Amino acid sequence: MTVARQRVERPARENPFSRAATAFVGSLVEAWSELRVHRTRVLLSLIGVGVAVTALTVVVAGGAIATQVSTEQSERYGGRPAMVALNAYDPESGQQAPTEAMTAAVRDVTERYEIGYTSRNGYGELSAQLPDGVSLLSVNLVDRAYGTMHRVPLEAGAWFSVYDENRFAPAVIISEDLWNRLGRADLRTHPTVTLLGDGGPTTAVVIAVTASPPETMGQDTGVMLLVDDYELLASETQRANVYYNYEAWLPPEIAADLMPLLQRDIAGALGEGYMVDAYRTDYLGYGGEDPLLFLKLAVAGVAILVLLLGALGLVNIALVTVRHRIREIGIRRSFGATAGRVFFAVMMESVVATVFAGLVGVLIAVLVVRNPITTAWIDQYVEDVPAFPLDAALIGLGAATAVGALAGVLPALVAVRVKVIDAIRY
Repeated sequence: MTVARQRVERPARENPFSRAATAFVGSLVEAWSELRVHRTRVLLSLIGVGVAVTALTVVVAGGAIATQVSTEQSERYGGRPAMVALNAYDPESGQQAPTEAMTAAVRDVTERYEIGYTSRNGYGELSAQLPDGVSLLSVNLVDRAYGTMHRVPLEAGAWFSVYDENRFAPAVIISEDLWNRLGRADLRTHPTVTLLGDGGPTTAVVIAVTASPPETMGQDTGVMLLVDDYELLASETQRANVYYNYEAWLPPEIAADLMPLLQRDIAGALGEGYMVDAYRTDYLGYGGEDPLLFLKLAVAGVAILVLLLGALGLVNIALVTVRHRIREIGIRRSFGATAGRVFFAVMMESVVATVFAGLVGVLIAVLVVRNPITTAWIDQYVEDVPAFPLDAALIGLGAATAVGALAGVLPALVAVRVKVIDAIRY
C-alpha cells in the first residue's frame, strides 16, 4: 500500500524589517491625514516653530559667514595658518643680521624643506612726482608671495605676478588716495608714477589699487613695491634704514616640528654669534578662539527659546486633539492595536508637523542668506564666500524633529493610558 505524501506549503516568514518599514510609512500617512483634519489649529502652533527654525538656521549660516570674515581679517594682518616669522640678530649688540646673508639663508632653508611661500616685509620711503607736485611715499616692501600669504585686498587691478618681477619698468600698487590724485586712470591704460631715486627718475607702472581708510582724509601716500625693485631705486642710506621681517607659510600640521629645524639651519648658515627666532603670527598661533562665539550662543539661545514656546503650543493642541479622539483610540485598541502602535502614531503627528515647519523654515533661511542683496553685501567683506552650510540646514531640521518628538510624548502617553472599555463608553 502506497502512502501518498502531501507537501504542506508553509507561508513565507515575513521580514521584520519590511514589517517595521510598512508600519513606519503607515504611521506617517496616518499622521499626515490627522494633521489635515486639524490643519487650522496645528498651523497656528507651527508658526512659532517655523520662525524659530528659520532664526536658528540663519544664525548657524550667518555664523559661518561671520567666522569667514573674522578669519580673513585676521589673515590679512597675521597671515594664514601657519605663518611663521623668522628673525636673526646679535644678542650682544641687538643688531639685525645682514640683509644679504639672512635673505640667502632663508632662501636656502625654504628650498631645502620645499616651502613654497616665503616673503620679506619691510618699510621704506621714496619720493614721487605726481600731477600736483612731489610727494614722499611710504613704501611697503614685499615679495610676490606676500599677497597670497596675507590675503591682501585690492580695489582694482591684480597682485604682483612673475611678469612684474622681470619687467624693466617696476610695478607698483598704490593707495586709493594716490589713485584719486592720478585722476583714477583706468588701469588697463597702464598709468605710471615717476619715482625719484639716486639713479634719476624712474617710471613705475601702476598695476593695482588698495583701499585707503576713511580716517586718512585723502592723504594716504602708501604704495607697495617689490623688495628687489626698491633695492635698485633707493639710496644706500634708505636701504640701510629698512628692517626686514622674513615670513614662511608652513603646513599647520607640521609647523611645530619644522620651526626648530628652520631656526637651527638658519643659525648654522649665518654662523656663530646670531640668535634666530621663529614664532607664529597667525590667529591660530594665539589659540584661535572664535570672537563671535558669545553672540552666536546668545542668538541661538533665543531661537531655542522660541522653539520651546512653539512646542508648548503644539503640546496643548495635541492634548486637546487626543481628548476628542478617545473613542477612536479605544476602537483601535479593541481591534488589536498595541500600546506601542498607538504611542508611535500619536507622537508622529507632532513630528511630521514640526518637520514640515522645519523644511519651510530652512527654505526661508536659504532665501534670506543667499539672495542677491545679501550676497552682494557679503562680497564686500569676504574674499572666499562660503556656500550655504549644510550643517545649518541639518541643525534646523534636527531641532524641528526634536521639538516634535518632545511635544508628542505627553499626548502619546495620554493616548496609551486610555482604557478600551472607557473609550467605547465615551
